Amino acid sequence: MKPDISEAVPDPGDHHPDGATRASESTLTAEASSRTLLSDALRRLRRNKLAIVALVWIAIMVAVAVTADLWVPQTLGDPIKIDTTKVVGLSLNPPSLAHPFGRDDLGRDILSRVIYGARVSLAVGVIATAISVMLGLIMGALAAYYGGLADSFVMRLTDVFLAFPYILFAIALMAVLGRGFLNIFIAIGLLGWPTIARVFRSSILQVKENEYVDAARALGAGDLRIMTRHILPNAVAPIIVYATMSIGGAILTEAALSFLGMGILPPTPAWGLMLAEGRGFIYNAPHLMIFPGLAILTTVLGFVLLGDGLRDALDVKMKD
Repeated sequence: MKPDISEAVPDPGDHHPDGATRASESTLTAEASSRTLLSDALRRLRRNKLAIVALVWIAIMVAVAVTADLWVPQTLGDPIKIDTTKVVGLSLNPPSLAHPFGRDDLGRDILSRVIYGARVSLAVGVIATAISVMLGLIMGALAAYYGGLADSFVMRLTDVFLAFPYILFAIALMAVLGRGFLNIFIAIGLLGWPTIARVFRSSILQVKENEYVDAARALGAGDLRIMTRHILPNAVAPIIVYATMSIGGAILTEAALSFLGMGILPPTPAWGLMLAEGRGFIYNAPHLMIFPGLAILTTVLGFVLLGDGLRDALDVKMKD
């Protein structure tokens, strides 16, 4: 029997330079295929220290606000209830170990009210921005995909909204709708959609000219399928960035409306309302305004920095 020498014969590519090149190219191809757009974005986001710090701070704020009922009233005191027997002795107390942020003019713990005020601000920021994003995506998609009369109508409608000063428009809407949680969601949500619609329209106009969209249309795909399966996933990255930053803007708008007496009704803890209540004591008890102001500053700054980090992470032109 002749020996089988097929296994003993070396592959020419094992020692030939071309074989080594082909092996290295195949390895690089495998590595490149394993690196998705999401993994690349997460890698770039992790390298942005400011964005990570902002994300951690936002996570802490959310965790503290969600779990407040479990520990705040027992350790710091009720943020709403007033103990009339102790108001005289506890009102306007400065920060101490027992009450790190001090007490207000009615003897309520300011840290407790700041924590519960985070619930109001975060809820307004997320829900109002969600309303703006939903309206903006629909209107921007209609304008960009169909063009013509639909595009002209949507763009002129956004011009009308953007022509009014933002805060004055918000005050006018709140004057018509009345104060309260639901009305703040509606007012801020209605005011935020025009910019999102313009950003989304611009993204769609770039994406819809690609060949894969024409191929899907040639294969008989309907408008809804083309929009949801081919255009939306490739055009939504700028919206994610803008929506993240818009949450901070919505929080700031709610605080401004509450400060002006057009937002949350007292005695509900709200950062803007706390600023308004503390402005009469700015000289003899400045802590009434300092700590709610810092809460607004750090939270809004956190969302802005996170949005800035997401912008860099989702930019496909960024090189590692």
